[in-house]
Amino acid sequence: MIAVTFALPAESAEFLRRLTNKTRIERNGVGVIRGEIDHRTIEVLHTGVGEKVCRQRLVRFLDDQEFTSSISTGFAGALNDDLQIGDLLLAENFSTVDLSEMRASLLGLPIHIANLLTVAELIDSREKRNKLALTSGAVAADMETQFIARTCAARGIPLLSLRVISDTPRELFPASADVLFDIERQRTPMPKLAKYFLAHPNRIPHLIRFARRIALARKILAGALVAVVRHIE
Repeated sequence: MIAVTFALPAESAEFLRRLTNKTRIERNGVGVIRGEIDHRTIEVLHTGVGEKVCRQRLVRFLDDQEFTSSISTGFAGALNDDLQIGDLLLAENFSTVDLSEMRASLLGLPIHIANLLTVAELIDSREKRNKLALTSGAVAADMETQFIARTCAARGIPLLSLRVISDTPRELFPASADVLFDIERQRTPMPKLAKYFLAHPNRIPHLIRFARRIALARKILAGALVAVVRHIE
């Protein structure tokens, strides 16, 4: 059985559509989606965004289960402009499986093998991203993989970290991070979002372009995940 973790349903929607025999179950108070790809059993968990909720949900998800492998996946923000929207990143510093084999299953896709950085907040500044790229040696950032990697290592579960680039220093978010997502409540604050775009109608085209980029990234990621799952023994 393969564990696949995303932060949010916005990242997993396209992949979930490709699962067969889908069922929704609850384990230790955490919702899980179970399905199959080529008769391989997959369990999908949405960890939430950030360390606190990720740790809580992941421990409940993994307790008393025997997973043969785990895939930590979803969106990541590039820290430099070498990566483009829709590029795939195999995180060398967090993965504990043979990445050359995984790369072979992704032939024809824009794939990079490099380090990923886990950060505590969304980074909506080009300057901050460039600085992190220089100080960390990483090429992209997310908010969960470090904690997933530690938890899987403690349980002896092999981990693949596979992320798709959803934003870059050149193509940032259409609004500030606090407008787009409330980490405490684990959702987009819709009244705040609406108020922002009513006050800044010139930003609406940026929002539309961002939504299109997200849809493209989600589709590319889903195809890559299916290919990787089929490659796992």
